[in-house]
Amino acid sequence: MNPKNPMIVQSDRTVLLEVDHSLHAEARDALSRFAELEKSPEHIHTYRLSPLSLWNAASGGMQAPAIVDLLERYSKYPLPPNILTDIHDYISRYGRLKLIRDGDQLLLTSEDSRLITEILHHRLIQPYLLRPRDASTLLVDGSRRGHIKQALIHIGFPAEDLAGYADGSPLPFKLREHDEVGEPFMPRTYQQAASAAFYAGGAPGGGSGVVVLPCGAGKTIVGLVTMADIQRATLILTPNTVAVRQWIHELRAKTSLPPEMIGEYTGERKDIAPVTVSTYQMLTYRRANGEEEGAESLADYPHISLLTSYDWGLIIYDEVHLLPAPVFRVTAEIQARRRLGLTATLVREDGREADVFSLIGPKKYDVPWRELERQGWIATAECHEIRVSLPDEGQLTYAMAQTREKYRLAAENPAKFTVTRLLSEQHRDDQVLIIGQYLDQLKALAQELQAPLLTGRTSTSQREKLYEQFRQGQIKRLVVSKVANFAIDLPDANVAIQVSGTFGSRQEEAQRLGRILRPKSNGGIAHFYTIVTRDTCDQDFSTNRQLFLTEQGYRYSIEDAEVLLSSLPEA
Repeated sequence: MNPKNPMIVQSDRTVLLEVDHSLHAEARDALSRFAELEKSPEHIHTYRLSPLSLWNAASGGMQAPAIVDLLERYSKYPLPPNILTDIHDYISRYGRLKLIRDGDQLLLTSEDSRLITEILHHRLIQPYLLRPRDASTLLVDGSRRGHIKQALIHIGFPAEDLAGYADGSPLPFKLREHDEVGEPFMPRTYQQAASAAFYAGGAPGGGSGVVVLPCGAGKTIVGLVTMADIQRATLILTPNTVAVRQWIHELRAKTSLPPEMIGEYTGERKDIAPVTVSTYQMLTYRRANGEEEGAESLADYPHISLLTSYDWGLIIYDEVHLLPAPVFRVTAEIQARRRLGLTATLVREDGREADVFSLIGPKKYDVPWRELERQGWIATAECHEIRVSLPDEGQLTYAMAQTREKYRLAAENPAKFTVTRLLSEQHRDDQVLIIGQYLDQLKALAQELQAPLLTGRTSTSQREKLYEQFRQGQIKRLVVSKVANFAIDLPDANVAIQVSGTFGSRQEEAQRLGRILRPKSNGGIAHFYTIVTRDTCDQDFSTNRQLFLTEQGYRYSIEDAEVLLSSLPEA
């Protein structure tokens, strides 16, 4: 402890970190391993030691003494006694209960017989228990493996699942040494390390978990390497049809799998093959049955049986932070399948991070975005927030509006048009994405900038055509709605202008920044602009979205539009 250190650890489990301190970056990187960022204003950032953040650290092999040592290394003052107790308590809870298999029986076991007694009598666990086997072991319902894990994490004792996995159908193939254009193909060191951490050489605890890597860092390649390690039939679930086609392209280009071994299961095709690629939308398509909302059963989802209709040895959940509720429900019942989640952020807007932990698996591997940036694997990015004022005639309307209406009024502020136009002109030689939430706003911007508009209503074929024209440089500007948040392969995009977003969504901020982070052939810098209306909820929501940027070590400049406009060339 040293008064000159950058960190204050408080008894309510919050950690305050000075942004302008010389040790800020070191302390931030340490905290990111076991704490969650809650607030990131200009000078002091607030982190929280939560049970889930500590359990993720524990699942990665981090022990309580190491966490305490890091906190003491950067703390100004002695750690509060209750913090020391909490860290040791929560870390020790992970894995105190273990799920193991004995022949055909699924067992819940612990060296702590008192804990087993408590679990035996807990109302949330009792529906899944069959009988005690001995003082340290309970026989549980093997078909409810996921439900047991969900219940255990909700009562504060996440189980370590060592029950193993069904092999699945064999799928012998190799990764190619060259891609489709003859370029050498070699997975990067961190991609191989991510797969190794997930699979753990086939150990009982290996085969379920989440890999966290930035957009543009090649999460798809992690999936291919994992498939090559496991050599079993694989189902790949993605956010949309464009992502399906990109996965299929990569499978054909970088593996020895013949085309007939790769199936597309979408609204346009229904092929099931040893490697099948589908979308969350397909699985959650609901047959109309006239029942009231909330009364549906899994039988109302005709395609969700895809998860169980084939002898899968691996299921890959691309953008796992988007996993919808019905897929959670089936995933709870297919815990004998290996499950790999891929994502740029563990943050979910519905607060179901604990369900990702229990049903897909704990975080197995991540690399700070800035670390990959320093190594040259993703582009260097500069982040800017540009604040505009509401026009005089809009201020009274905003003041009198209902809460939900206020955000739309602020987000669609017409003053954003001028800034967008001049930024677009400033970056006339760059590949620019203009991204927003509201279609009327985007249509008007597309017309003003004379740029193509891409929305959820754009056909898949037209989307692919526009993306290809953008890649080839035939289009320098592309106005896109929320469909641009996910799985767009636009390696040359180097400027993003965000004019409106989904309230305070941190996961959306991760996806949108990721659109411009693929390494540039000329080593250039990427620019991420967010235009917000000052002194409104638009600015408040932007502050929350920027938590993601801060978590990853990005600093962002805040500029007044009036000052910026005076410094930019006129169009």
